[in-house]
Amino acid sequence: MIFHLVPVDLWPESGDYAPQSLGREGFVHFSAREQVLSTANRFYRGRADLLLLAVEPGRLSAELRWEEGEPGQLFPHLYGVVDRAAVEAVTPMPCDPDGGFSRLP
Repeated sequence: MIFHLVPVDLWPESGDYAPQSLGREGFVHFSAREQVLSTANRFYRGRADLLLLAVEPGRLSAELRWEEGEPGQLFPHLYGVVDRAAVEAVTPMPCDPDGGFSRLP
């Protein structure tokens, strides 16, 4: 399973998902389970409106590559849209009272 964080207002009610990073960078950013909290704290600190998508990589139609995102760390990058059928779960990702993230939902 790979994971993607998305603000509630950017998650479409239906259809496949194409975040802004796909058009801007050419791929969709994902995290492995052990990377989710650090990603949330680095990019979304203080956001109380996040959803955590759990995605089954084998159901994705676009190419998935594990590439260096930070020195020494490989992150999954999807070079195409996120197929709705690959999304196993969409769960609220609440932040802690201090705005950080210390646990997965």
